[in-house]
Amino acid sequence: MKAVICNEFGPYENLAIEDRPAPTPAADEICVKPHAWGLNYVDVIMVGGSYQLRPDLPFVPGGETAGTVTAIGAKIEDIAVGDRVMTSHRPGAFAQIVVAKRPNVITMPDSMSFEEAAGFRAGFATSYHGLVQGSRLQAGETVLIHGAAGGMGLAAVQIAKQLGAKVIATSGSDTKLSVVGSCGADHLVNYNNGFRDKVKELTDGRGVDVVFDPVGGDIFDESMRCINMGARLVVVGFTGGRAAHARTNHLLIKCASVTGIRAGSMSRRDPATANANMKTLLKWASEGRIRTHISHRFPFEKIVDGLGVIAKREVIGKAVLYRNEDR
Repeated sequence: MKAVICNEFGPYENLAIEDRPAPTPAADEICVKPHAWGLNYVDVIMVGGSYQLRPDLPFVPGGETAGTVTAIGAKIEDIAVGDRVMTSHRPGAFAQIVVAKRPNVITMPDSMSFEEAAGFRAGFATSYHGLVQGSRLQAGETVLIHGAAGGMGLAAVQIAKQLGAKVIATSGSDTKLSVVGSCGADHLVNYNNGFRDKVKELTDGRGVDVVFDPVGGDIFDESMRCINMGARLVVVGFTGGRAAHARTNHLLIKCASVTGIRAGSMSRRDPATANANMKTLLKWASEGRIRTHISHRFPFEKIVDGLGVIAKREVIGKAVLYRNEDR
């Protein structure tokens, strides 16, 4: 089979596609033939060597796929060969056959395409965990969602609306914001010229109850200046390139809190909650209440081009890879 290989940390352009033996499942594992692969910002920084997890070299990058089950281990009883599933990896996804433990395999809704499923789990699971467990967002509250045109951001917008919140969404592109608006955001703000004053205006001077921040850096710093009393700030990433430093005097005066969110670690620490979260998300997806927005599609062999549009901030929602044979 073909697999994407990172032989050394560095630019994603150095990734190679090589022949590798197809895996066989252990007793508690499942083999899947992906028909689509989700691309994420973490793939770029992991290959570059700047992510907190540095796999042993060489390694197969990639975190999520969707495909059909080709083989199951002896202990697997509730998944069958031929089932349509989505898988998660840490890493190991960018291969034409993948193997995953049972907790990392989820049966897809019939209404969901492979491409939609490949881009679903990472963004929606993190956003739901951040908004529900992380910030305890309530109906009627106002949430400020940064990077709203990204995979997590668009997921967060849709989830927040399902929870009954008012959404103020930010992005650095008016074109991207138009898509965010179509996903249900109540107010759209281009943050290139700042957003604090506009947020204060939209909340009658109170500030927001919740901040959902995958960007960090200056965006986090400015967010601290437009929060309500008792606000909850949820940190889900640092795509802006700089980790922010929370000013504790602002947190004190506003009786505010900051929480870091990693859905992957939560699923290992509290699998029951992670499973309940995903059950809700899949129900909403089956009902058409939330969906993966895909702006870019590439054949598997064009992995470098796919990571390129992510690195250049060109993606709205998700970018995915597909199998040429499926077209």
